[in-house]
Amino acid sequence: LSSARLVTLIGPGGAGKTRLSQEAAEALLRASAGHGGAGGDTTGDGTRHGLLDRVRDGVRIVELAPVDDPAGVPEAVVTAVGARETVLYGAGAEGMRAATERGGDPVDRLAEHCGRRRMLLVLDNCEHVVDAAARLVETLLERCPGLTVLATSREPLGVPGESLRPVEPLPEPVALRLLADRGAAARPGFRVEDDPEACAEICRRLDGLPLAIELAAARLRMLTPRQIADRLDDRFRLLTSGSRTVRPRQQTLRADVDWSWDLLDDGERDVLRRLSVFAGGCDLAAAEAVCGPAVLDVLGSLVDKSLVVASPPADGAGGDGMRYRLLETVAEYASERLDESGQRTGAERAHLTYYRELARTTDPLLRGPDQLAAIGRLEREYENLRTALRHALAARDEQEALCLTLSLAWYWQMRDQRIEARNWCREVMALGPDPFAEPVRPVPSLWRRCTDAPPPMSDEVLAEARRGVHLSHMACMDTELDDWMTPEAQRRLRVIAAVYAPGQPQICRPPGTFWAFALMLIGEMGTLYKVVDEAVRTCRQTPGFDWELASNLQMRANFLANRSDWAGDALRDADEALEIYRRLGDAWGTAESLSARAEARERRGECALAAADYEEAIRYAERLGAHAQAAVLTARLGGVLLETGEEERGERLLREVIERRGGGHEPALPAARLFLTGWLGMTGRTADARDQLRALREEFRLSNYVVFDAFILGAEGWLDVVDGHDERALGTIREALAQSNNPLTLAIAAHMRASHLTMGATALAGVDGGRRARDAARCLGAADASLPPGHVAGRMEREVRDLAERRTRDALGDPAYETAYAEGGRLSPEEAAALV
Repeated sequence: LSSARLVTLIGPGGAGKTRLSQEAAEALLRASAGHGGAGGDTTGDGTRHGLLDRVRDGVRIVELAPVDDPAGVPEAVVTAVGARETVLYGAGAEGMRAATERGGDPVDRLAEHCGRRRMLLVLDNCEHVVDAAARLVETLLERCPGLTVLATSREPLGVPGESLRPVEPLPEPVALRLLADRGAAARPGFRVEDDPEACAEICRRLDGLPLAIELAAARLRMLTPRQIADRLDDRFRLLTSGSRTVRPRQQTLRADVDWSWDLLDDGERDVLRRLSVFAGGCDLAAAEAVCGPAVLDVLGSLVDKSLVVASPPADGAGGDGMRYRLLETVAEYASERLDESGQRTGAERAHLTYYRELARTTDPLLRGPDQLAAIGRLEREYENLRTALRHALAARDEQEALCLTLSLAWYWQMRDQRIEARNWCREVMALGPDPFAEPVRPVPSLWRRCTDAPPPMSDEVLAEARRGVHLSHMACMDTELDDWMTPEAQRRLRVIAAVYAPGQPQICRPPGTFWAFALMLIGEMGTLYKVVDEAVRTCRQTPGFDWELASNLQMRANFLANRSDWAGDALRDADEALEIYRRLGDAWGTAESLSARAEARERRGECALAAADYEEAIRYAERLGAHAQAAVLTARLGGVLLETGEEERGERLLREVIERRGGGHEPALPAARLFLTGWLGMTGRTADARDQLRALREEFRLSNYVVFDAFILGAEGWLDVVDGHDERALGTIREALAQSNNPLTLAIAAHMRASHLTMGATALAGVDGGRRARDAARCLGAADASLPPGHVAGRMEREVRDLAERRTRDALGDPAYETAYAEGGRLSPEEAAALV
């Protein structure tokens, strides 16, 4: 108001425009009365003095809400400022004409009255008579140089020189304060702190609108905050208990939104209805696809009328255009109107088609230089993509659901949204027949992806799409590993394993590559290596399969890096994959290849080089915002730093990974907790180490995620040994040995069984007063003999091995130890495990 003669407060209904204008007017009146019209410049720049001088002749507030005829606007203002006799609101055109005949033109009378004064005129609720209000204001500002106008409206007046001040919804802390104040008035003793989560949900879902929050607070006389929050899906029936002293349209939430709806024309209502099918807002292209190509002008009008919120892209969110969204209250109202219109099916179909195409055409960009932009696009539109999937499922449109799911499958993998992927896949799988039903039917080779073209799909492509969704579901195995271990599930996995043949093109790229998990889960590790070898060969022979070649090389490197004698081959594969990914501009693949190379270097004992690879991989992952991937890499870095002698930094990184954990599936936690447990045990902090293992088991139980039990059992057994509980350690190590005999566990950690035998030897040497020391030496000999060729032991392995030998030599003496140790070298791992 200090810099403009016309200020318009705009915002949605219930935002508090009227209250703010009244507070401003009263504050100016109080300040003016205290100012006395002389001196008193408290800001040093004349601003306060100048503003108060502009209201020296007073403030007049004009309520335009009751004016139902635009022609009555000037007369209402005349009455409010006291420029002539009062005319009753609602007198109609006849009354207005009669008043004009008695007192002359009201605009002239206003101009004459205000022209000699310096005053503030507040015009409240202009939206339903906005044209008439705008004409009057423009005339008065031209003819009355000392007049300042403060207007409130749900849309701008559009007068030259108008300064718009949006009255936006309250931010959460202020909204909660309002709820606390009004709630305590409605129910003495009410405190937001008693249920902060429900109170925050109420304020958030009511968009921070003061009117809606006050109506909700009134309900606290009979409902708890949680009951109110749980009923906000039916907010228009819930929020109906407003003050009897306010205008009727402010006594219920529906009446307030009805007021705005009644001011719209048919085209605006049609667009607003259709916009309600979006979730999380939309850009202009999406709005045109769902609402029609001529939506631009209508959108602008709805933005002006505070029914659509237009926002520029957030910093770092990508995108180059405005986004449009409805406040939740407006969206619910418009959705009801959409149902009434009978247009929902068409609007949802247009929404589904648009977002299916967005996902389908964005998916290939996840594998190249536009990867970051593609991720940003899918993240911005993710709520709409979920909504499109729900539309497809509700319509039981299997082909649309298949196309959408497969288009998102790689994004889910990159973002580690495995629980989300698992749940969507399960729902889509239920729409069609089981493509892996017995009897086993080998499938033909297909060179097309199922998302190369939108629905309708050919029968052959449709069948492969169904298989792809089933494989994508299986790829989330680590979120429900127990379910895959039942006899029924194992039988199904064997059917899946028999469907494809090594080298088929569709299993060279996701989701076909996930087929390898079936082989892994049934322990067919020999076949698995052959499958990956054949996939690499197919990719080398197929033009345009560069990304697929890098993907399979990187996968093979991960498998090979589990054994020291294969680490050289793993290194070569990782290097080649890294070169391809870098050439293609795939940062996610680059990080994965660096990780594979680091693991191979770890296995060769090149820990400093491994640490450098992990650090570079972390930089790529962080650049992409791949937080889950970065956390896993950080855990691996922390573990390898313990090997290089940077113990303090390594421990700090591991603890940071653990402390940053969120909720749900946390792939970095197993490694971080296990690495930290080993280090804590080595440094005598066994109580802290046991806390880590207890937390590990509890987290896996809560998140339905199962790590290979052999890792945890081995760590628990080692802590028992360190604490001197040798008898208890033997029982734990027996369980660990049974688990480590699993083909999958052996493939992931070929040296694990030898490590458990070494731990068993340490415990055996200490029980029964040393009477089992001979068996301990034999176990130690068997453990050393069963290690993969060229195995490079890590720091903890070396410490366990040294302790086992010292204990056993002390109990037996050197000659007896050497004899028993040699005997153990001729035992199989199974025979040595039997000794334990």
